[in-house]
Amino acid sequence: MKPPVLVTRKIQERPLNLLQEQAQVTIHLENRPMTPDEIIAQLPGKVGLLAAGGDPLSANLLEAGKDLKIVANNAVGFNNIDLAAAARLKIAATNTPDVLTDTTADLAFALLLGVARRVVEADRFVRAGKWVGWTPELMLGGDVHGKTLGIVGLGRIGSAIARRGQGFNMGIVYTDILRLPPAVEQQHQLQFLPLRALLQASDFVTLHVPLTPETTHLIGRNELRLMKKTAFLINASRGPVVEEKAL
Repeated sequence: MKPPVLVTRKIQERPLNLLQEQAQVTIHLENRPMTPDEIIAQLPGKVGLLAAGGDPLSANLLEAGKDLKIVANNAVGFNNIDLAAAARLKIAATNTPDVLTDTTADLAFALLLGVARRVVEADRFVRAGKWVGWTPELMLGGDVHGKTLGIVGLGRIGSAIARRGQGFNMGIVYTDILRLPPAVEQQHQLQFLPLRALLQASDFVTLHVPLTPETTHLIGRNELRLMKKTAFLINASRGPVVEEKAL
C-alpha cells in the first residue's frame, strides 16, 4: 500500500505525477491556502505533508499529525516550520535549496532595473493616457551601470546578484556573517563592509538573508536613515527582514 501524503497546495503536473506514483495523495485544489484547522483535519493517517512556504506549521499542527514522518516544504525558506517541535516529534523537515537561485536573482535584478529606470511608473503613465510626447526630463530615471550595489547576505542568491551587477559594471560591496577570504574577494572583485558602512555607500541595496530572530527587522529606522536619499532598497528575502512601519 502506498503511504498516504497530504499536499496543501496545487503543484505542477510533473512533480505531482511523480509523487502519485509513490504515494496515495490527497491534494487541496482550491486556489487559496489551507487554514491550519483544515490541515489538521486532513492529517490523521498521513505519513507525509508537502507544504507551501506560507503554511504555518506550528507545534500544535505537527503534534496533530500522529503518524507524520516527514514535512517537505515546497520552498527554499523554512521559517514557517517549528523546527524544534519537528525535532522533538522526530519528524524530518526538508526544503528545496538552490532550485530558484538564478530565478530569484533574475527577479531581484529586474526589480532593481525597474525602479532605477522607472519602468512600471512609465508603463502606468502611458496606459493612463498621459503621454503627449517626449520631453528631456520625463521619466528620466537613473543609471545602473557604474553604481554601487550593496548585497546583504552573500549566499547562493546574493552571489548570483553580484554576478549580474558585475555584468552592469557595478561596484559590489557585501556584508555577511561570514567574510570571504581576501583572495576570493580580490578574485571576484568584492569588497566587504559592515552593514552600516554598506548602507551609507550603496546606491542599491539588495537583501538576501533567511528570516531568523536575528534578521527580523534587520533594516529598521536607524538603518534606513543611513542610506543615501537617492538609494533603492530591494528586499528579495522575507518581508519581516524590513521593519515596514519604519520604511
